[in-house]
Amino acid sequence: MILHVNPSSGVPLYLQIQNQVKHAVSAGALKPGNALPSVRKLAAELGINPNTVARAYTELERDAVIRTVLGGGTFVADGQPGLLKAERVRRLRPHARQVAVEGRQLRLTPAEILDLVQSELDALGGSQ
Repeated sequence: MILHVNPSSGVPLYLQIQNQVKHAVSAGALKPGNALPSVRKLAAELGINPNTVARAYTELERDAVIRTVLGGGTFVADGQPGLLKAERVRRLRPHARQVAVEGRQLRLTPAEILDLVQSELDALGGSQ
């Protein structure tokens, strides 16, 4: 698994890591049970503070994307997130709003915005 961070992007590094891992899982590049690098190893590869990687891993574990086995490593979680639908919707809403705002600012129609989102969902494949 190759991750990249851009310190000058304005997006916190831990969020960049989180987003890339989530994308890799949803795209199928990371499958349930796949091992992730240790916090120290990933921090060394990215040239960042281990606390940054630890924060990303903590958030990913909280979101049930990964699981940590004490003394055994960190792995992609198997199964669905253990969150109620209302909580999953609550977490996704700010991202949906951002897509809607960006689409409107670019003067896209609602149908064009929805088509773009649908094409991205189709690209991810599978049905949930």
